[in-house]
Amino acid sequence: MEPKVYLKDISEIKNLMNKSSRFISLSGLSGVMAGIYALIGAAYAYWLVSNSKHEYLILDGTIFTLVLLDLFLVALFSIITAVILTTRKAKKNGSKIWDASSKRLLINFLIPLVSGGLYILIILGNQKYGQTGALMLIFYGLALINASKYSIGDIRYLGIIEIILGLIAALLPGYGFWFWVLGFGIMHIVYGTWMHFKYDKN
Repeated sequence: MEPKVYLKDISEIKNLMNKSSRFISLSGLSGVMAGIYALIGAAYAYWLVSNSKHEYLILDGTIFTLVLLDLFLVALFSIITAVILTTRKAKKNGSKIWDASSKRLLINFLIPLVSGGLYILIILGNQKYGQTGALMLIFYGLALINASKYSIGDIRYLGIIEIILGLIAALLPGYGFWFWVLGFGIMHIVYGTWMHFKYDKN
């Protein structure tokens, strides 16, 4: 056999091993929708706080509860949309939605995310609000980077961007909300659109 044939065979084997060890059915459109949900949720939260008599959050206040509910709904709709669109893409590609690779992806994504979420709840309980947006961005970025080892490697770059935005937000705590909007809203839309045209379009 010629060297070119050997190289072709090796490349095909490498691709098969990569597909078997990584969950590659993530939908770019789910990222776009997550960004849209984040922008809608941010707009509602901004309206709530701007129209309150205090114009800031109180931990045991109604506005704070509504903002937490707002964040929960943004996350819930994002997860539901991601599951629906990713399942549709997996079926289209003839791959399984729930296998060893998707389990590894989920576990490695949730470890930093849940740890960060618990830490944020702890500091909120201590009435330290200033770094919440920055911490959300940083831990989310770490979760993306950790999960990228078991999925499309490009999400690592989104994770890096989220961490950088989080660190800048930590330096400028008065602008944490706007960095949150940029990271979870605009960057999801931009990155999801790019991923859609790179991976989803045939």
